Amino acid sequence: MNESHLILGIGELLWDILPEGIRLGGAPANFAVMAGRLGNRAAILSRIGRDDLGRKAIDRLAAMPVETGFLEVDAFYETGRVTVNFADDEPIYTIHEPAAWDFLELSDEWIGLAGRADAICFGSLAQRNLQTRQTIQTLAAEASATCIRVFDVNLRSPFYSAEVLAESMGLATVIKMNEAEVPLVLDLLGLTIEEAPATGEALSTSKYLLAAAGRLLAEFPSLELVAATRGSRGSLLATRDEWDEHPGFAVKLSDGIGAGDAFTAAITHYMLRGSGLATLNEAGNRWGGWMASQPGAMPALPDTVRDAIAAAIERTAG
Repeated sequence: MNESHLILGIGELLWDILPEGIRLGGAPANFAVMAGRLGNRAAILSRIGRDDLGRKAIDRLAAMPVETGFLEVDAFYETGRVTVNFADDEPIYTIHEPAAWDFLELSDEWIGLAGRADAICFGSLAQRNLQTRQTIQTLAAEASATCIRVFDVNLRSPFYSAEVLAESMGLATVIKMNEAEVPLVLDLLGLTIEEAPATGEALSTSKYLLAAAGRLLAEFPSLELVAATRGSRGSLLATRDEWDEHPGFAVKLSDGIGAGDAFTAAITHYMLRGSGLATLNEAGNRWGGWMASQPGAMPALPDTVRDAIAAAIERTAG
């Protein structure tokens, strides 16, 4: 259980500009930091600007259990920024462009890392620019057959398309999305299911999510697991042979930023250890809930908190 694995977060590294200040983030970076906190060898493959925010990002990550030596530095484009506002406690993002992470350059070093990785995570947002899109998809294709390849569906209008979704799902072994993204993904891909909800019926019913997962698993042969999250109301995980549902944990919400990334890192960590769906769900919801209760996506994590959460997950596994 203590074996260390190489896990890569590939894509955007950026600063969230919040009303109370700035915090480092970006879904793949958040994922990598959490993977490192869970005891893995984690690295971020991204690109920052040769600017003050780029230097601050390196300084901030220096205290985290994640490798930054593979980051690229852009002499022209600035370090990424996202302005975050809130409506009914839900974050609203203004993602500024262009940014350094729009121009990831494929290198032999990165290809070598991808080939050795036990798990990689990449999303849809970073693929808004063709250059980064080609780099990410090449790295996913270069990963070994045993590598867990997680596609984090992160629909941020207008930065997604049916083409990117289809290409990414064709490369992934795991896809993770939230309940609001499920019908959008099916619609963009032109996939229909008989269990579509009636007018006024909640889209997040277990029957609907399970049918949607089954449709995606049938459409994309490389897929092994579909994860649909519901915030504090838990999540549903499905493979071709079984499924599991978790009710979630009630927490006092801080800002919710990074909760989904913590969920993704946790299920990846336990997948690498051969855990069953119930344990994956427990781990994802415990770590996602903890992150939702904290400010920002890379809050301080006391050893006592980490150990307590790990112990609770192990009790479920037992």
